[in-house]
Amino acid sequence: MNVLAFASRKGGAGKSTLAAHLAVHVHRTTRRCLLVDDDPQGSLTLWNELRAEYGLPLKVVNRGIADIVKKAKKNGVEWTLIDTPSNGSASVIEAIEAATLVIIPCRPGLFDIDAVQDTIAFARQARTPYAVILNAAPAKRQGVEASAVASARQCLARLEVPVWGGQITHRACYSLALTDGEGVKDLDCDPCSEAEIGGLWSAIEKSIKVIRGAREKSAMHRVAA
Repeated sequence: MNVLAFASRKGGAGKSTLAAHLAVHVHRTTRRCLLVDDDPQGSLTLWNELRAEYGLPLKVVNRGIADIVKKAKKNGVEWTLIDTPSNGSASVIEAIEAATLVIIPCRPGLFDIDAVQDTIAFARQARTPYAVILNAAPAKRQGVEASAVASARQCLARLEVPVWGGQITHRACYSLALTDGEGVKDLDCDPCSEAEIGGLWSAIEKSIKVIRGAREKSAMHRVAA
Protein backbone atom coordinates (compact mmCIF):
# COMPACT_ATOMS: atom_id res chain seq x y z
CA MET A 1 0.00 0.00 0.00
CA ASN A 2 1.11 3.55 -0.71
CA VAL A 3 0.68 6.36 1.82
CA LEU A 4 0.75 10.07 0.97
CA ALA A 5 0.97 12.57 3.83
CA PHE A 6 0.03 16.16 2.95
CA ALA A 7 1.96 18.34 5.35
CA SER A 8 3.00 21.96 5.81
CA ARG A 9 3.28 24.23 8.84
CA LYS A 10 1.85 27.06 6.75
CA GLY A 11 -1.92 27.43 6.91
CA GLY A 12 -3.60 27.91 3.53
CA ALA A 13 -0.86 26.09 1.64
CA GLY A 14 -3.45 23.84 0.00
CA LYS A 15 -3.05 20.49 1.75
CA SER A 16 -6.76 19.66 1.95
CA THR A 17 -7.44 20.98 -1.55
CA LEU A 18 -4.75 18.86 -3.17
CA ALA A 19 -5.72 15.79 -1.15
CA ALA A 20 -9.35 16.12 -2.25
CA HIS A 21 -8.64 16.64 -5.95
CA LEU A 22 -6.07 13.85 -6.06
CA ALA A 23 -8.42 11.48 -4.21
CA VAL A 24 -11.12 12.03 -6.83
CA HIS A 25 -8.54 11.47 -9.55
CA VAL A 26 -7.23 8.19 -8.16
CA HIS A 27 -10.20 6.48 -6.50
CA ARG A 28 -11.73 3.57 -8.37
CA THR A 29 -13.70 0.52 -7.30
CA THR A 30 -10.72 -1.47 -8.54
CA ARG A 31 -8.16 0.84 -6.91
CA ARG A 32 -9.38 1.62 -3.43
CA CYS A 33 -8.44 4.90 -1.80
CA LEU A 34 -8.75 5.89 1.88
CA LEU A 35 -8.78 9.46 3.16
CA VAL A 36 -7.49 10.14 6.66
CA ASP A 37 -8.45 13.51 8.15
CA ASP A 38 -5.97 14.40 10.89
CA ASP A 39 -6.71 18.14 10.73
CA PRO A 40 -8.93 19.52 13.54
CA GLN A 41 -10.43 21.98 11.04
CA GLY A 42 -12.02 19.00 9.31
CA SER A 43 -11.94 20.51 5.81
CA LEU A 44 -11.53 17.15 4.10
CA THR A 45 -14.37 15.68 6.15
CA LEU A 46 -16.68 18.58 5.27
CA TRP A 47 -15.90 18.20 1.56
CA ASN A 48 -16.49 14.46 1.70
CA GLU A 49 -19.85 14.93 3.44
CA LEU A 50 -20.92 17.22 0.58
CA ARG A 51 -20.32 14.32 -1.79
CA ALA A 52 -23.21 12.51 -0.06
CA GLU A 53 -23.67 9.05 -1.64
CA TYR A 54 -20.47 9.59 -3.65
CA GLY A 55 -18.40 10.08 -0.52
CA LEU A 56 -15.02 8.36 -0.37
CA PRO A 57 -13.90 6.07 2.47
CA LEU A 58 -12.64 8.40 5.23
CA LYS A 59 -11.33 8.09 8.78
CA VAL A 60 -11.12 10.98 11.24
CA VAL A 61 -8.21 10.70 13.67
CA ASN A 62 -6.03 12.78 15.94
CA ARG A 63 -3.56 10.01 16.85
CA GLY A 64 -3.07 6.36 16.01
CA ILE A 65 -2.33 6.93 12.33
CA ALA A 66 0.00 3.94 12.21
CA ASP A 67 -2.85 1.66 13.28
CA ILE A 68 -5.17 3.14 10.62
CA VAL A 69 -2.53 2.58 7.95
CA LYS A 70 -1.89 -0.98 9.11
CA LYS A 71 -5.62 -1.81 9.01
CA ALA A 72 -6.05 -0.18 5.58
CA LYS A 73 -3.25 -2.29 4.17
CA LYS A 74 -4.84 -5.42 5.61
CA ASN A 75 -8.18 -4.44 4.01
CA GLY A 76 -6.66 -4.12 0.55
CA VAL A 77 -6.56 -0.33 0.27
CA GLU A 78 -4.11 0.72 -2.44
CA TRP A 79 -3.70 4.42 -1.63
CA THR A 80 -4.07 6.22 1.71
CA LEU A 81 -4.04 10.04 1.68
CA ILE A 82 -3.50 11.77 5.04
CA ASP A 83 -4.42 15.43 5.56
CA THR A 84 -2.52 16.95 8.50
CA PRO A 85 -2.87 20.14 10.56
CA SER A 86 -0.71 23.20 9.96
CA ASN A 87 1.67 22.65 12.86
CA GLY A 88 4.46 20.41 14.09
CA SER A 89 2.35 18.29 16.43
CA ALA A 90 2.98 14.65 17.27
CA SER A 91 0.24 13.57 14.87
CA VAL A 92 1.96 15.34 11.96
CA ILE A 93 5.21 13.57 12.75
CA GLU A 94 3.31 10.29 13.02
CA ALA A 95 1.79 10.86 9.57
CA ILE A 96 5.19 11.65 8.08
CA GLU A 97 6.68 8.52 9.62
CA ALA A 98 3.85 6.39 8.21
CA ALA A 99 4.09 7.90 4.73
CA THR A 100 5.65 6.48 1.60
CA LEU A 101 5.94 10.04 0.31
CA VAL A 102 5.29 13.42 1.94
CA ILE A 103 3.56 16.00 -0.27
CA ILE A 104 4.43 19.55 0.78
CA PRO A 105 2.26 22.19 -0.93
CA CYS A 106 3.92 25.59 -1.12
CA ARG A 107 2.75 28.88 -2.55
CA PRO A 108 5.55 30.69 -4.41
CA GLY A 109 6.30 33.28 -1.74
CA LEU A 110 8.92 34.04 0.91
CA PHE A 111 6.80 33.18 3.96
CA ASP A 112 5.64 29.89 2.46
CA ILE A 113 9.13 28.79 1.45
CA ASP A 114 10.38 29.62 4.92
CA ALA A 115 7.56 27.62 6.51
CA VAL A 116 8.13 24.44 4.51
CA GLN A 117 11.61 24.06 5.96
CA ASP A 118 10.19 22.77 9.25
CA THR A 119 8.22 20.07 7.44
CA ILE A 120 11.26 19.16 5.36
CA ALA A 121 13.28 18.79 8.56
CA PHE A 122 10.65 16.38 9.98
CA ALA A 123 10.69 14.33 6.77
CA ARG A 124 14.47 14.17 6.71
CA GLN A 125 14.58 13.15 10.35
CA ALA A 126 12.06 10.37 9.66
CA ARG A 127 13.95 9.44 6.46
CA THR A 128 10.72 9.71 4.52
CA PRO A 129 10.96 10.88 0.89
CA TYR A 130 9.25 14.19 0.22
CA ALA A 131 8.52 16.64 -2.57
CA VAL A 132 7.41 20.26 -2.65
CA ILE A 133 4.48 21.12 -4.92
CA LEU A 134 4.21 24.74 -6.05
CA ASN A 135 0.55 25.49 -5.47
CA ALA A 136 -1.78 28.42 -6.22
CA ALA A 137 0.88 29.70 -8.61
CA PRO A 138 0.44 32.55 -11.09
CA ALA A 139 -0.52 31.31 -14.54
CA LYS A 140 2.13 30.76 -17.17
CA ARG A 141 2.32 33.24 -20.04
CA GLN A 142 3.04 31.67 -23.43
CA GLY A 143 4.38 28.62 -21.63
CA VAL A 144 6.77 30.63 -19.45
CA GLU A 145 6.58 30.43 -15.65
CA ALA A 146 5.87 33.59 -13.68
CA SER A 147 8.90 35.22 -12.07
CA ALA A 148 7.58 34.34 -8.60
CA VAL A 149 7.51 30.65 -9.52
CA ALA A 150 10.98 30.73 -11.08
CA SER A 151 12.32 32.53 -8.01
CA ALA A 152 10.74 29.96 -5.69
CA ARG A 153 12.32 27.11 -7.66
CA GLN A 154 15.75 28.76 -7.42
CA CYS A 155 15.39 29.26 -3.68
CA LEU A 156 14.30 25.65 -3.09
CA ALA A 157 17.09 24.39 -5.35
CA ARG A 158 19.63 26.18 -3.16
CA LEU A 159 18.13 24.32 -0.19
CA GLU A 160 18.51 21.05 -2.16
CA VAL A 161 14.76 20.41 -1.97
CA PRO A 162 13.06 18.17 -4.56
CA VAL A 163 10.34 20.15 -6.34
CA TRP A 164 7.75 18.90 -8.82
CA GLY A 165 8.52 20.24 -12.29
CA GLY A 166 4.91 21.30 -12.87
CA GLN A 167 2.67 23.65 -10.93
CA ILE A 168 -0.89 23.91 -9.66
CA THR A 169 -2.10 27.22 -11.00
CA HIS A 170 -4.30 29.59 -9.03
CA ARG A 171 -7.68 28.87 -10.64
CA ALA A 172 -11.18 29.50 -9.28
CA CYS A 173 -12.35 26.06 -10.38
CA TYR A 174 -10.23 24.33 -7.73
CA SER A 175 -12.17 25.98 -4.91
CA LEU A 176 -15.52 26.06 -6.74
CA ALA A 177 -15.42 22.30 -7.27
CA LEU A 178 -14.87 21.72 -3.55
CA THR A 179 -17.94 23.75 -2.57
CA ASP A 180 -20.06 21.16 -4.40
CA GLY A 181 -18.18 18.22 -2.94
CA GLU A 182 -16.45 17.59 -6.24
CA GLY A 183 -12.99 17.51 -7.76
CA VAL A 184 -11.98 19.13 -11.02
CA LYS A 185 -12.23 15.71 -12.64
CA ASP A 186 -15.94 15.59 -11.71
CA LEU A 187 -16.62 18.95 -13.35
CA ASP A 188 -15.21 17.90 -16.71
CA CYS A 189 -15.22 21.53 -17.83
CA ASP A 190 -11.70 22.76 -17.13
CA PRO A 191 -9.15 20.68 -19.06
CA CYS A 192 -6.22 22.78 -17.81
CA SER A 193 -6.95 22.08 -14.14
CA GLU A 194 -7.64 18.42 -14.79
CA ALA A 195 -4.37 18.18 -16.72
CA GLU A 196 -2.46 19.72 -13.80
CA ILE A 197 -3.92 17.25 -11.31
CA GLY A 198 -3.32 14.39 -13.73
CA GLY A 199 0.27 15.51 -14.26
CA LEU A 200 0.86 15.72 -10.52
CA TRP A 201 -0.59 12.28 -9.99
CA SER A 202 1.58 10.84 -12.74
CA ALA A 203 4.66 12.35 -11.07
CA ILE A 204 3.61 10.92 -7.69
CA GLU A 205 3.18 7.44 -9.15
CA LYS A 206 6.61 7.61 -10.78
CA SER A 207 8.18 8.78 -7.51
CA ILE A 208 6.52 5.95 -5.60
CA LYS A 209 7.91 3.40 -8.05
CA VAL A 210 11.41 4.80 -7.59
CA ILE A 211 11.01 4.79 -3.80
CA ARG A 212 9.72 1.20 -3.80
CA GLY A 213 12.52 0.10 -6.10
CA ALA A 214 15.19 1.70 -3.93
CA ARG A 215 13.78 0.08 -0.79
CA GLU A 216 13.63 -3.35 -2.42
CA LYS A 217 17.19 -2.98 -3.65
CA SER A 218 18.34 -1.92 -0.17
CA ALA A 219 16.56 -4.89 1.38
CA MET A 220 18.26 -7.25 -1.08
CA HIS A 221 21.64 -5.80 -0.16
CA ARG A 222 20.93 -6.29 3.54
CA VAL A 223 19.96 -9.92 2.94
CA ALA A 224 23.07 -10.49 0.85
CA ALA A 225 25.23 -8.93 3.55
